Amino acid sequence: MGGCVILSIDPGQTGALVWMGETIIIEDMPITERVSGKGKAVNPFLLNDLIQTYPVEIAVLERVHAMTGQGVTSVFNFGEGYGVIQGVLAANNIRIEYVTPRVWKKHCGLIGKDKDAARTFAISHYPDCSDRLSRKKDIGRADALCIGHYWKTK
Repeated sequence: MGGCVILSIDPGQTGALVWMGETIIIEDMPITERVSGKGKAVNPFLLNDLIQTYPVEIAVLERVHAMTGQGVTSVFNFGEGYGVIQGVLAANNIRIEYVTPRVWKKHCGLIGKDKDAARTFAISHYPDCSDRLSRKKDIGRADALCIGHYWKTK
């Protein structure tokens, strides 16, 4: 993979990582069962292995925050995963740039549209990736691709 390689990340358990260079590589967020407690968590070891597999010049991470009405446990778990992502990027000496959902969605014309609109946008702009975006549950992949698109074309 040559040229400037952007790693765009939609954080969370259903999120994804997209490497954008001469080719586009899409990987789902690596998840594991929690050691203590119930549920799943971002796996820092698998995430580190993925990040070291492909070259990265800059990571663009969606800047997220807690929202009213979310449960304490889910917000804590999400924040923990977000920190894992930041820590793995920092440990690999990868510069992180942040973009809010409002900014990248506005750039892609997705404000006020349903969640599936990101998948439609990603397929129309990156048709070679359509096979990796064919299911409704591929929204994390589509969001990560849109985040990378924003960074490349802003």
